[in-house]
Amino acid sequence: MTAIDVRPDAEAMEAAVAAALRTVDANMAMFGDRYPGDTTVHNRYALRPPAAGQPEGANVGWTTSFWPGMLWLAYELTGDDAYRRSAAAHVRSFADRIERRIDVDTHDLGFLYTLSCVTPWRLTGDRRARRAALSAADHLLSRVLQPAGIIQAWGDLDDPQQRGRTIIDSLMNTPLLFWASETSGDPRYAATARRHVAQLRDHILRPDGTTFHTFYWDAETGQPLRGATEQGTADDSCWARGQAWGIYGFSLNHRYTQDPSLLRAAERCADYFLAHLPADQVAYWDLEFGDGSGEERDSSAAAIAASGLVDLAEQLPAGRRREHYLAAARAILASLIDGYSTAAHPESNALILHGVYDKPKGLGVDEGTLWGDYFYLEALTRAVRPKWTAPW
Repeated sequence: MTAIDVRPDAEAMEAAVAAALRTVDANMAMFGDRYPGDTTVHNRYALRPPAAGQPEGANVGWTTSFWPGMLWLAYELTGDDAYRRSAAAHVRSFADRIERRIDVDTHDLGFLYTLSCVTPWRLTGDRRARRAALSAADHLLSRVLQPAGIIQAWGDLDDPQQRGRTIIDSLMNTPLLFWASETSGDPRYAATARRHVAQLRDHILRPDGTTFHTFYWDAETGQPLRGATEQGTADDSCWARGQAWGIYGFSLNHRYTQDPSLLRAAERCADYFLAHLPADQVAYWDLEFGDGSGEERDSSAAAIAASGLVDLAEQLPAGRRREHYLAAARAILASLIDGYSTAAHPESNALILHGVYDKPKGLGVDEGTLWGDYFYLEALTRAVRPKWTAPW
């Protein structure tokens, strides 16, 4: 599908891209084929701490693919082969990770392998990347709890704390399964994705258009149990990043299924998100909060929404609602450029500041985030390259 031009100001967008690429260049020299942490500390990324028996800078955790994802975006923006070589160098690490089963007990295999391996397969025909992505899709199928029809989010399938739980972020992981069916011809992947997404549509999306962060099913009977949160302020509040995942995730799943109920779900998420933004259009970390609350913003939620709103608008017929979502995307992106980007903060190696990872646990509060940087650059790419095709 041809993308829609969302450029609010071509000169400002190009300047923002140039500033972002300068930061990517510096990080490419600093990190090479290693991985930065999930978030900055005092506004600077360091190498990822040792974890899962792996050394500093290793490929562990759920966010590592956002770094090669940014490199692939830089390559598509510029055609500069240095970005392609740097991005392609990460395929080996991701192939090794899935082959050796290093920290893969997670639904986030979709995040991890769409950006790191599906993208180089699509752009360069890298067959090792294709094999690794299909292997990751196979492993994702192993996390399905059949009675409930859901993909368990985290941990060992027998862990009583995690059994039967899925989270709204998973809507961004199902595109890997749809791709696997398209690539292999095996319908099982897409069937699994469809069933999982239907469960989230029916249970994680509330009647008022808000979303639970996480939802539990009885793993034996498949009965829906309860919604909860891990990173929002309360079980019945609306965690901003989760709502942004809902906008983008339901929209993406509609692309693959053409199920109109998923497009409507994306619109419901978008309408609530936009109705609860502060004056500068960058969400507080939970949509319960507004101007004067003294709470922190989450620039990463804004970046995800800015790209997701364009994806949603592209699937609507010409008219008022499509223009409404495009205008909202423009406003959010312009605010991120003007008030949150690091163009005027060379001391930081993030692309945008003032994100929140997990406020209740005190993780990455008022810092740059690796996913926020990726989706900011993705939103910029949509703005300056209207015919660009998203990796999801």
